[in-house]
Amino acid sequence: MSRDWILVKHYFDHAFVVLRRSSLLTALIILAIGLGIGACMTMVTVLHVMSGDPLPDRSAKLFYPHLYPGPWDFQQLDPGSNFTWPDATNLLRAHRATHQAAMVGGHLAVMPAEGSKSFFAAGHYVSAEFFPMFNAPFAAGSFWDTQADQDQALVVVLNGELARRLFGNAQAAVGQTVRLHSLDFRVVGVLQDWHPEPLFYGGLSGDWAFKSEDGFFVPLNTAMSRKLPVSGGEMCWGKGDRMSDQCSWLQFWVELDTPEQVVAYQSFLASYWLDQKAHGRPVLNIAPQLLGMMRRLDALRLVPPNVSLQLWLALGFLCVCLFNTVSLMLAKFLRRSGEVSIRRAMGASRRDIFLQFGIEAAVLGLIGGALGLISTWFGLWLVHQRPDAYAKLAYLDTTMVLSTILLAVIASTLAGLLPAWRACRIPPAAQLHAA
Repeated sequence: MSRDWILVKHYFDHAFVVLRRSSLLTALIILAIGLGIGACMTMVTVLHVMSGDPLPDRSAKLFYPHLYPGPWDFQQLDPGSNFTWPDATNLLRAHRATHQAAMVGGHLAVMPAEGSKSFFAAGHYVSAEFFPMFNAPFAAGSFWDTQADQDQALVVVLNGELARRLFGNAQAAVGQTVRLHSLDFRVVGVLQDWHPEPLFYGGLSGDWAFKSEDGFFVPLNTAMSRKLPVSGGEMCWGKGDRMSDQCSWLQFWVELDTPEQVVAYQSFLASYWLDQKAHGRPVLNIAPQLLGMMRRLDALRLVPPNVSLQLWLALGFLCVCLFNTVSLMLAKFLRRSGEVSIRRAMGASRRDIFLQFGIEAAVLGLIGGALGLISTWFGLWLVHQRPDAYAKLAYLDTTMVLSTILLAVIASTLAGLLPAWRACRIPPAAQLHAA
């Protein structure tokens, strides 16, 4: 083992002994680090959950086409965030992707068997390839096929919770009839408790993307032919109705497995838009875009402004805590000037002194990180008490635990650089007489 590693091990062992001295200063340093790290990591964890990838194993293959069907003088929100009915059906018919699906949200009255009260449930009207594209996990049965889409069949896929509420278990639900909005639907499949968070495939934004939980999935063509109620943003211009090219209200996703497919689909979108213009549709000369899943989530602005503001406030509090930590470490290290002078006179180099105090700062950060974890857990408990929908999602996973400890050690070590540098600048004999 090299001399450097022997020194490092010695300084680590020595650090725990030395930190017991000046116990008040040590406690104040650990408290400052722990509180600062706890406040910061609480908000970082909330942001991490809200901006996380809801389908990490598939998101790289999922894209959201972005067309702009609105007129030049349309001054409201971007209608291109949703699709018109003609555009969605045209792209479905073209089938240029591995999978593609159009969808829109809906709230329907669920009417259980006699003796039970009816209730409302949220769900989505989707085309058949929704399920394989998003790899929705089935507990029993399966999804309907494209023929059922064309036939406007009265079939439904239930999510696990709704199936248990109505029929007791997933297996018992398949083949049964459930009454939705005064129509009898045959249950062809039951999902596991599948609730991607945020609800990325819908057109929901802000806190609503964390509130909504789909209980059922009905064929889109069936919902439109039966005039089932639609929920979500709808934007119209001109005199057209919902089924015209003057109302945007649908969402549309595609799965593209290779970079070559992405390029080809982008080219197809551009050609489609030029063709629409050539046939007299007054579309804008804005090239269609193909947004990856995470870019689509960014466009939906799922992170509320108050969360970002709270993160900046927490970072400011951490900076204040680190500034106080620097002052406390400076006082703690300089009180040992006599010890440093004697070590320097006995042959210790400035590098040795700097390494010793740097390791002591890192040990303080390690202990402060443990306190920071406790502070973060408490902070997340307070977040859970809030009425915001995203609050229930905030939890410390392994990544956040390791990040908390690592941040505490790095912050403490950086805070100890100035005190350690000042300590190693003490002249070898300046304090010998006093010592």
